[in-house]
Amino acid sequence: MSDIYKERRRFTRVALDLPVDVHQGASVWHQRMTGISLSGVATDQPDVWDAQYNEPFTLVIHLDDSQTLELHAYLQHVEFSMLGFSVEHMGKENIQQLRGLLEDKVGDIALFEKELAQLD
Repeated sequence: MSDIYKERRRFTRVALDLPVDVHQGASVWHQRMTGISLSGVATDQPDVWDAQYNEPFTLVIHLDDSQTLELHAYLQHVEFSMLGFSVEHMGKENIQQLRGLLEDKVGDIALFEKELAQLD
């Protein structure tokens, strides 16, 4: 990732390798999430990628065998066989699930709490 792009980032991204289903209309792509923050998700790019870039996506992240985290997002960038999604709206339930996923992975808990406060 370029230094310029890092400077624009509002929230800390955590590297996580989890399965994610990317939905758009009747299409579903089974991918791997490579990173997540309080405002976005990075995934690998499938071999066949025929999505409508200006239409919304639903990302279903598989946390374990029984739990999923559903986020609504727009595609922000495609580069180096990676997709970057910006989460547009996050409900309280999603924030709690995301918090549980991220808080033990974030090195600086004080920074994480400060970032969480920016969502309110």
